[in-house]
Amino acid sequence: MEKEFKSFQKIARLSRDCIVTEKIDGTNAQITITEDGQFLTGSRNKWITPEDDNAGFSRWANENKEELMKLGVGTHYGEWWGLGIQRKYNIGEKRFSLFNTFRWSDDTVRPSCCSVVPVLYEGMFDTTTVQRCIDVLIKEGSVASPGFKNPEGVVIFHKQGNLLFKKTCIKDEEHKYQQKKADEEKQNE
Repeated sequence: MEKEFKSFQKIARLSRDCIVTEKIDGTNAQITITEDGQFLTGSRNKWITPEDDNAGFSRWANENKEELMKLGVGTHYGEWWGLGIQRKYNIGEKRFSLFNTFRWSDDTVRPSCCSVVPVLYEGMFDTTTVQRCIDVLIKEGSVASPGFKNPEGVVIFHKQGNLLFKKTCIKDEEHKYQQKKADEEKQNE
């Protein structure tokens, strides 16, 4: 029996266009609209319903279903953030910010109940520019919630590689669970 030949993957060039957006600290959410008009809501890992929800996202989405149907067929990912979720961002409500900045940046096209994650930079990828975006967030605070001085970081979308990377403002070199454990230990002192 002859073994199936597997070719080596194509390698994307690093020096290509990227989009750097603010990484909002909330909870991952999605809306899926099927060809036959079915409306589904999900978290990062599972489908959710108003009865089995994630921070009220499914309930909110179903209450705004008519407007959200304007998203059209497909799966639409975003961050559900604000009041009562993670950093809270000093705002009095929860918001849904879509990740696809190319498709949803136009306010006249996007459903009125949604926003989009803020674009901090668009152009050729380089680590110096990514660090400048982080430095601006640290100095000036969140773009998504002006006046909030503790932003989480950035997400870098490398267009040619079709890859996402994240970099946090503080403790980027530590694993997320190391940070959580250290924060819990500090609170218990």
